[in-house]
Amino acid sequence: MSLNEIREGNKVIGSKQVKKAITKGLAKKVYLADDAEPHIIGPLQELCRQYQVEIEEVNKMEQLGNACGIEVGSAAVALLID
Repeated sequence: MSLNEIREGNKVIGSKQVKKAITKGLAKKVYLADDAEPHIIGPLQELCRQYQVEIEEVNKMEQLGNACGIEVGSAAVALLID
């Protein structure tokens, strides 16, 4: 797993923004935190399957937040198509 993609890439943070990016066809890869609430990441996993967006799992929300340069955890992050 390379979180450097997140640090350097164009991205959106948070489940609502990730959902929008997927449904608009803007997401090329979605990172989901394993320790996030199932009712938050479950629908995102299903959307990724529907829209054929790659999913990468990260162990902790804290790791995902740190990779984004924010001081709080994040359940989901989407890398956007260039």
